[in-house]
Amino acid sequence: MIIGAGPVGVMAALLLARHGVRSLVLERHRDIYPLPRAVVVDDEIRRILQSAGVHEDFASLARPAPGLRLLDAGRRVIAEFPRSMHGHHGFPQTSMFDQPELERLLRDALARRPECELWSGVEVVSVTQSLARDTDGPNDPTGPVRVTLRRDGSDEDEHLWADAVLGCDGAGSLTRDAIGALWEDLHFEESWRVIDVRTSRPVRTWEGAEQICSPTQPATFMRVSEDRYRWEFRLADDQNLDGPDGWERLRELVAPWVDLPPDASPGNDFEVVRQAQYTFRARLADRWRKGRVFLLGDAAHLTPPFVGQGLCAGLRDAQNLTWKLAQVLQRGAHEGLLDTYERERKPHARHVIRVAVAVGWAMTGGQDRGAAFRRAVVGTACRIPGVTAAVGRDLSPALTAGPLVRRRPRLTGRVLAGTFCPQPWVRHEGRRVRLDDVLGDSFAVLTAVRPTAQMTAVATALGVPTIRVDDLGDDGTLAGWLGRGRADAVLLRPDRVVMDTVPAGTDDFTDTVAWAPLLHTARHTADARPA
Repeated sequence: MIIGAGPVGVMAALLLARHGVRSLVLERHRDIYPLPRAVVVDDEIRRILQSAGVHEDFASLARPAPGLRLLDAGRRVIAEFPRSMHGHHGFPQTSMFDQPELERLLRDALARRPECELWSGVEVVSVTQSLARDTDGPNDPTGPVRVTLRRDGSDEDEHLWADAVLGCDGAGSLTRDAIGALWEDLHFEESWRVIDVRTSRPVRTWEGAEQICSPTQPATFMRVSEDRYRWEFRLADDQNLDGPDGWERLRELVAPWVDLPPDASPGNDFEVVRQAQYTFRARLADRWRKGRVFLLGDAAHLTPPFVGQGLCAGLRDAQNLTWKLAQVLQRGAHEGLLDTYERERKPHARHVIRVAVAVGWAMTGGQDRGAAFRRAVVGTACRIPGVTAAVGRDLSPALTAGPLVRRRPRLTGRVLAGTFCPQPWVRHEGRRVRLDDVLGDSFAVLTAVRPTAQMTAVATALGVPTIRVDDLGDDGTLAGWLGRGRADAVLLRPDRVVMDTVPAGTDDFTDTVAWAPLLHTARHTADARPA
């Protein structure tokens, strides 16, 4: 059962459906929220959309963007963070979009899946975890979860039971309260006015996002689509855009980008689609799971929007958790597999929030005498070769070592375990397709050498294919990636993260004993391995 039919909740349902898991999505609103909110995703998220089967539809409504610029108060470039049109995951590294369009696309896909059902106009009243046995640990296996709800307009409680509950119910999450989770404050809170506009007037714009770094009037600007634009301003308490003087104040704020005559008024050639006051916060839930109840998206973490990772983080949650939940529910994997969800996602969420806070700090620099100096330091650092590219990569660092990320001490080459496999175009059955279309929704063994007996044993135990990169007909991306990592083969998880490697010149994966018990494959792997 999934509480909340926003992009994260619906994505979780679609991904579970791909693994054969039935789900019910509960949403208190009758329809999608019609106004724009999130406007950017990265190439990793485009790959998740691919895994849900909606990437082609999304491509028709998305606009690739070339990156981010930090500008000073005079709109002079301090630093530029370029983003590739073909990233590691096989898609543009930055894509602009309209959230209501994405939500409609996802719900249409949900309606086509027989494994999923959406109930709208339903308010969840409580979530209760039932104990199946005495337990001491907070995440020990427990019984089914009871969800109490009320239909729209009814005061009568109804009770439903589920094997697991995913709380995708936002910052004010009832699910978070139900598991006793508390917010950890990461020390950022500012009030900003977000303004979405549709206009046919000429707009002076770079095709990427702009962050105006100013201690007195920081701002963000971006073109979202052909005629839609977004401004975000941090306004002082006495700078109000409402009331009779609001339009004139707005005209002054957008003047660096678009000319509006003094006698102009809101109309067809400059339509304010939405104005909203937001408090940007940096917070992290201290726990993301209790038994079979999980937190995802804004229920688990809140980030300032300065690096465009708010929605991205929630969709990563869905990708990380759903395949593990499917392994437990459908294939008898060990309950401990679910412990790796928070262990893997929480450090990454914390890291991204800190990057966003740092960019927010660079935008304002504070209001003391050292502010100008600190902004100058940022500009100088960003002119060092490789720094801006490293910042972009830093939004998706390798997962830390754990049961599902096996690492040996690095001797030479790059450590691949915990990183994503690249996704080039390949040839399969006479067609040009993306790699993940060949790999499917499960594990896969990808090898640059003839499969060894142990590679075959692992693949057989997991019931997954062993694929030679030489047979894929790509442009050499995969062989080069394995070579730089000093690996002959890798074991890919369903989310395309490298779980284990066969170091070059060896015969075995690093440590099947560590991860096999979580997947209930230890006995089969041992039996299949030659004496």
